[in-house]
Amino acid sequence: MLKYDIQKLPLQGAGGLKAFLDSKVTRYNRPEFIPNDPVSIPHMFTRRQDIEIMGLWAAVLAWGQRVTIVNKCKELITLMDGAPYDFIMNHQEIDLKKLLHFKHRTFNDIDTLYFISFFRYHYENYESLESAFLPPSPLKGEQELGGQEPIEKYLNYFRNYFFSLPDFPHRTKKHISSPSQKSTCKRLNMFLRWMVRKDNCGVDFGIWKHIKPSELIVPCDLHVDRVARKLSLISRKQTDWQTAVELTQRLRQFDSADPVKYDFALFGLGIEEKF
Repeated sequence: MLKYDIQKLPLQGAGGLKAFLDSKVTRYNRPEFIPNDPVSIPHMFTRRQDIEIMGLWAAVLAWGQRVTIVNKCKELITLMDGAPYDFIMNHQEIDLKKLLHFKHRTFNDIDTLYFISFFRYHYENYESLESAFLPPSPLKGEQELGGQEPIEKYLNYFRNYFFSLPDFPHRTKKHISSPSQKSTCKRLNMFLRWMVRKDNCGVDFGIWKHIKPSELIVPCDLHVDRVARKLSLISRKQTDWQTAVELTQRLRQFDSADPVKYDFALFGLGIEEKF
């Protein structure tokens, strides 16, 4: 564990802080980061739909200790015969019985079965899960909300679309957040980072093309929030959607095309280096 004296870090001025964070991105944005992180779950697959399905599920289940999250996701994959997309599209009613005991914290069998229903509905109509985040084009003459982050529109649309099936269980709504609820949307922003960011480092997949890396919002979890505040990247007192936006806007000053790459630095500093 590394210990830091804030006063002695080379953080004076944007240049110093940028160089410091860039060095941490280089340290943590690498394949060695994968095995102990929930991103290891979609990395178990090569089929696009399997990557999307288990990427979203791993992100939604990502609370608690990372080793537990990874193990619960692997349990879920085993219950779907090691092939999530094939299971979802081709299962019979009797095949769902073995999923009735799956549980992780407050995520239970009711939530699991609804996720399967949603995935089946969506993939019967679309090839990629990216479509679930892309609202139809605005009607002619309709104006966008001023000052709104593009990703806010995508996340709000996704939640409404996800719960558009008849008789969706109300209890499941707590597992899919949105900016309209003022949530930081940490889990969904993490999932979008995995799907949208593309570089040569091998952690993020970059398989989605309509959403731009520059539009992404930093997944503002406990570790990221704490480190960002120590580095004076956040001034907002509470932690909510606007906090995540504020942090991202600050990081865009360092890299406007790919601000969310600094998630590696802030998360690594918090969980690995106990900054």
